[in-house]
Amino acid sequence: MLHNRFVGRPQTPSRQEMALVGITAIWGSTFVVVHLAVQHSGPWFFVGIRFLAAGLIAAAIFHRSLRRISARDLVAGVSIGVCLFSGYGLQTFGLQTITASTSAFITALYVPLVPLLQWAAFRKPPGRMALLGVTLAFVGLVLLAGPEALRIGFGPGETATLIGAVAMAAEIVLIGVFAGRVSLGNVTIIQLLTAGALGLMTFPLAGESVPAFSWGWLAPALGMAAASCLIQLTMNWAQRSVSPTRATIIYAGEPVWGGIFGWFYGDRLGVIAVVGAACIVASNILSELKPGRRAREVDSKRGPTEHPDLEEHASGVRGADAGMVETV
Repeated sequence: MLHNRFVGRPQTPSRQEMALVGITAIWGSTFVVVHLAVQHSGPWFFVGIRFLAAGLIAAAIFHRSLRRISARDLVAGVSIGVCLFSGYGLQTFGLQTITASTSAFITALYVPLVPLLQWAAFRKPPGRMALLGVTLAFVGLVLLAGPEALRIGFGPGETATLIGAVAMAAEIVLIGVFAGRVSLGNVTIIQLLTAGALGLMTFPLAGESVPAFSWGWLAPALGMAAASCLIQLTMNWAQRSVSPTRATIIYAGEPVWGGIFGWFYGDRLGVIAVVGAACIVASNILSELKPGRRAREVDSKRGPTEHPDLEEHASGVRGADAGMVETV
């Protein structure tokens, strides 16, 4: 029957998915905080203090788990930490010389990059609905960034932000690879301390000096540290059961939340930006639609599956087994 061709059954979001929505809202609130903080501190010093403090907070919470740290925990934590440092550090650096809308547009490239990186690493193309959801999310992000972002000229700030977007995509993929195979507490501590240490090692090399004491950078750094700890802990926990592609679509709501928080500071979204926000919301719904039985039969060349996102996540973990040996 025709109504069985596609079974549009939006599933009730799991608590892991709702947790990711929550941290994405926290993410969205940080743009204003970082923008104000770098007026009192260099970007690399701020990133170093932020993540070092976050790592110490995580260590205070999970100190007992450090007694059972493994080589795999170290590999996972350092790998994710390097991506964390690169992504946030380069984005913060770029915001010194480019507008927020341009930064948002370039950073949005991490959305389609996640399934592409998975495809390149594991030779497993993502499901059609997941790809459509990611595409729609990216279109929404472009619209949300506004027409100013469409006139980009690549300078140092744009280039740094683009590389940071690649690092953010790699971070999401790595979390999906290691999730469920390592100690949650240990990896959270290691990745945050790694990002913090790299930031403090980088700021003198970048020509920055230790800024004069100011609550203008210290208070945001400590607040962001607590937020970073919560965000990374939640990502590591939730992506045990949420696929990287699905997580990416949820993370794509970050600028929507940024617009909401910006509204309280007097910002107003234009018509195009509102359309972009609606596209992002629609992408979440689209990504939940699963092909019906007949559609799966037509798509049999990929192999029948009832939940493409879960299959994709499982294949990513299986593919990582061989990659782990090479990494170590």
